[in-house]
Amino acid sequence: MKKYLLPVILCLSLSVDAHAEHFTVSNPANAGSKEYVNPIIYADYSDPDVVASPDGSVFYMTASSFQCAPGLPILKSTDLVNWDLVNYALESVPPTNYYGAAPQHGKGVWAPCIKYHNGEYYIYWGDPDYGIFMVKTDNPEAEWSEPVLVKAGKGMIDPSPFWDEDGRAYLSNAWAGSRAGFNSIITVSEMSPDGTRLISNPRIVFDGNDGVNHTIEGTKLYKRNGRYYIFAPAGGVSQGWQLVMRSNNIYGPYEPKIVMAQGDSDINGPHQGGWVTTATGEDWFIHFQDRDAYGRIIHLNPMKWDGEWPVIGVDKDGDGTGTPVRKHSRPDTGNKPLAEESPAQKSLLYQWHANYNNMFGFPMPDGGMRLYGHKLSPEFVNLWEVPNLWLQKFPAEEFTFSTQVKISAKKRSGEVSSGIIVMGLDYCRLGLTKRGDNFVLQAATCANAEKDGKETVEDIATISPQRIYNAGTRANMECEMYFKVTVTAGGICKFAYSTDGKKYIPLDITFKAREGKWIGAKVGFYSITPATCSDRGWIDIISDDIKIKK
Repeated sequence: MKKYLLPVILCLSLSVDAHAEHFTVSNPANAGSKEYVNPIIYADYSDPDVVASPDGSVFYMTASSFQCAPGLPILKSTDLVNWDLVNYALESVPPTNYYGAAPQHGKGVWAPCIKYHNGEYYIYWGDPDYGIFMVKTDNPEAEWSEPVLVKAGKGMIDPSPFWDEDGRAYLSNAWAGSRAGFNSIITVSEMSPDGTRLISNPRIVFDGNDGVNHTIEGTKLYKRNGRYYIFAPAGGVSQGWQLVMRSNNIYGPYEPKIVMAQGDSDINGPHQGGWVTTATGEDWFIHFQDRDAYGRIIHLNPMKWDGEWPVIGVDKDGDGTGTPVRKHSRPDTGNKPLAEESPAQKSLLYQWHANYNNMFGFPMPDGGMRLYGHKLSPEFVNLWEVPNLWLQKFPAEEFTFSTQVKISAKKRSGEVSSGIIVMGLDYCRLGLTKRGDNFVLQAATCANAEKDGKETVEDIATISPQRIYNAGTRANMECEMYFKVTVTAGGICKFAYSTDGKKYIPLDITFKAREGKWIGAKVGFYSITPATCSDRGWIDIISDDIKIKK
């Protein structure tokens, strides 16, 4: 599989310094400070896992991507605090036809695990409807292999591979009650040494149906000082805790202990993640915290060993259970900061809402992107059905997303529409709809899109086309526009538009963003064509810019 590089979008900047050449997804508050603050990434990188390179000079992180493509983001760091998005391991979600026909919201790539073994990096993930998959590479920033179906079946999630000293390999995983009809158990199976298939039936090694550790999931399997350890969150995403189980035998029995809980902190959860050791011998744990519309944002916590048990966070009362930190001294990784990345890496921000196909659109010679209007179904209710939404994660608690676009339509066509959107279970879009000989600026909101909520559409203004020209036997009309959405604390969104990029007119609409299906809210672009219209409109994205409020 070739490295999936999305088109470059000019003027895109999430860096603290607008003139910096590198791209980072990190919290701007951590730029140059002696201490770091959590979250280290204020964006939705759900179910993170992390691995160190063999020499400890680089760390790589991946995360759930569900139905979005490309999938399996690859983030890179040298200090565990500042992270660059450098690649994706998965061009299309398998099976490709299923995940390309329409958005399969909340399905696909769940809770990946990244490990290094015998010169290669492996990522395993569970698709609750199809089974456990694997990809691998010798360079996380280059090409990854085609996906391998390690075990077909329903309900298997959160896999973690492990290669033992004797050459045998194993895989732990949890189970999704929505597919299997049971959950709160962890099983271990033996795996072929090459990591491509399971060679034994699974065995229960821990049962969370004990009245205490319900909803145990998110397994990560390790070994230390001859003992096997399974790290796993329990108690649910919003109010759960980090559990660690240890055993002298890979198949158990395992003794459990809560090693981190919310305690008196304001960090709810805290939920699943991964353990990593630096070249200097320090242990750290990266995990997520659920923040509703902002998704599952990333935290870094110190980890110490108290005898044969880890303690994650800070153990204020000495009971062996830590609480997550808001601020802490930086890790001693022994590494220099990351070198500056190419500006082209900024294009990696965007994902489609389903597997890409050529009907979605194409990059343009000037570095922009063209989206063609998705042909809506005759039963259209709302944009939940649209696969070619081109979106990026909310990057911070407060930010402004602005863009310059050119919207086009065939003069004889019906009400094709293109513009910007804040997408989630509820959404709001602002764009131009072709009507007669003009465009109409429209704002549309939708509540409970997943449950067939209907759009409420409001006409804002009539916008005359700036250009009408002949294209063969048909005339085209186009209009250049500038759109802006400002997001403030709580996911409150205010939209504005301009015809010249200088004077912006705010809309009298306040929209509260809402998370999507297992993902945070996203912002980006849409283009749609009614089912009764034979001609597709399109939107050319000339530039976009994100400014994070410091």
